[in-house]
Amino acid sequence: MLDIKLIREHPETIKKDLEKRGDKEKISWVDDAVKKDAEYRKLLQEVQKLRHDRNTIAEEINKQKKAGKNISKLLQQAKDIPQRIKKDEEKTEKLQQEIMNLQMRLPNILHDSVPVGKDDSDNVEVRRWGKPPKFDFTPKSHNELAENLGIIDFERAAKVSGSGFFYLKGNLVRLDMALQGFAIDFLTKKGYAAIWPPLMIRREPYEGVTDLGDFESVMYKIDNDDLYLIATAEHPMGAMFMNEVFEKKDLPMRLVGISPCFRKEIGSHGKYTKGLFRVHNFTKVEQFIFCLPEDSWKYHEELQKNSQEMYQQLGLHCRVVNICTGEIGSIAAKKYDIEAWMADGVFREVGSNSNCTDYQARRLNIKYREKEGSPPAGFVHTLNNTAIATSRTMIAIIEQYQQRDGSVKVPDVLQPYMSNLKKL
Repeated sequence: MLDIKLIREHPETIKKDLEKRGDKEKISWVDDAVKKDAEYRKLLQEVQKLRHDRNTIAEEINKQKKAGKNISKLLQQAKDIPQRIKKDEEKTEKLQQEIMNLQMRLPNILHDSVPVGKDDSDNVEVRRWGKPPKFDFTPKSHNELAENLGIIDFERAAKVSGSGFFYLKGNLVRLDMALQGFAIDFLTKKGYAAIWPPLMIRREPYEGVTDLGDFESVMYKIDNDDLYLIATAEHPMGAMFMNEVFEKKDLPMRLVGISPCFRKEIGSHGKYTKGLFRVHNFTKVEQFIFCLPEDSWKYHEELQKNSQEMYQQLGLHCRVVNICTGEIGSIAAKKYDIEAWMADGVFREVGSNSNCTDYQARRLNIKYREKEGSPPAGFVHTLNNTAIATSRTMIAIIEQYQQRDGSVKVPDVLQPYMSNLKKL
């Protein structure tokens, strides 16, 4: 969330950022937050004054009582003050909640390098590698190829679970697991500590890591429990150190999480949804970094380099785009997507890389200090990056490595993870 001091002292900066995002309807929220903050601070001063008056009157009562004077008027004043304090404290508590709600719903401040645009057509390509494969036959989609090979079953999954689910079978299971092993090995060698997170987390930590609107459109709620299935390992990893303070010497903290992910995908109407591309559960390997504020842009590029190297080693034709203001969402200050070329000639997202600056850490109350025993110096910065989302990466492999006979070559780097299997 945004710092209330930033809202109070630089409301025009936030308003200009909202205009860039195309969120003009939220501009009034800034004015509302400034107004409520002023009222809140005024009430705090009144409460402090009342407490001071209560102490002063108590001293005066003792003084007058010893002098044998009438203290009935002072006693009435002393009786009235606690009621006034209680009433003002109730108002301040309500205002504090209203201000917090506005802070949580105002989006992060964008980096200057984020391109202005309305939708994904305005994203800016920053690099690409490889070339699209040349086929001497009409290429097929991944779902058609996989179904012909008998390594996926959408129909029976729909029968038992509904649309958006699948059974992986045979060597496609092994390909999924090979991608997980490849990504974990690649990142642990670079100093990322492996994490298997809880697959359900409570609402309070979830509110710290994600857009509140996601609770309706993305998260699955567990009935009769304060628990939600995770949409990505980013979320439980980000919340792992909620209400804690890092020592400066322990930063950066690099993590690589692996988990199943669960998503409702409400609001995906009109988007590309074929086969494995937009499903309700899949496996993902996720990079996450906690770092000092001055280092986060450096680590944003480190995360990007890691993902690029993995897709390059897989031999996949991909590109990187800088996500525009209309597509970036509320949590990130800047985001890159890696998009893989698919058999219909279109590049589609296979992973995202976000610098969330102090936005998540402020919501989760995760700080750092210079050394043990010293007071907190500020909030850490958090960054997350999709190392490998196996379902979408498998789409790219199947469609780019397909052969005339309907088989699929296994990328060289994955063969050791599949008992040296060379083809699906």
